[in-house]
Amino acid sequence: MEVKSKKDRVQKPDRVIRQNGVFRAVILALVLALVIKLLFIDLMITQGRSMLPTLKPGSLLVVNKAAFGFRVPGLGFYLFHWSNPRPGDILVFYTPLGERAVKRCQSVNEDGAFFVRGDNDLESFDSRSYGLVPLDHILGKVVAHK
Repeated sequence: MEVKSKKDRVQKPDRVIRQNGVFRAVILALVLALVIKLLFIDLMITQGRSMLPTLKPGSLLVVNKAAFGFRVPGLGFYLFHWSNPRPGDILVFYTPLGERAVKRCQSVNEDGAFFVRGDNDLESFDSRSYGLVPLDHILGKVVAHK
């Protein structure tokens, strides 16, 4: 039989409280990171050669998902829309085949649909093949790349 001192019994609840505080902080950090990733900022890595020389295969992209509005994750539409892409913006969007693509915006019409084109004409599957990309298919705007 083990005998514990009064000092051990007093410190144990304090240790549990500290551990619960750390646990809560870790959970809060994970939840905040998930919300930021789902709604505001995402990191992506490029594949393919359609955006050469601007983006090389394996380039890391920082994508602002809230550049054009608040897009409902998983539902594919904007709940709030505050701006349209501008010619020259590099965009991440879903193609008609459901694949993610990175292309440069060439022009935008009054409905917010736009014509996109890869920087490397010879290797780019873009609006020349599948037409205008609806605003609801845009995932975000590339704000940085390396």
